Amino acid sequence: MPNPGTGKALFANHCAGCHGGDLKGSEKGPPLLHKIYEPSHHADAAFQLAVANGVRAHHWKFGDMAPVKGVTPDDVAHVTAYVRAEQRKVGIQ
Repeated sequence: MPNPGTGKALFANHCAGCHGGDLKGSEKGPPLLHKIYEPSHHADAAFQLAVANGVRAHHWKFGDMAPVKGVTPDDVAHVTAYVRAEQRKVGIQ
């Protein structure tokens, strides 16, 4: 089962540099604590695809996201569990 605690550490190592340590974004990447990333708009599979393949810029003006090397599908599942837990804390369902 995906573990948010494990995901928090993985997020800090692989994602926070762009998405912010608090998931509120940075000058390099968008916030994940935003309605755009709620599960009904970006399903969990979108996180898997983004890490594996990268993402063309479509909601924000940060440029394209490159694939994230060295992050496994299991790692992404843990990160997604962490992001979803933090989203629920701020009312994003």
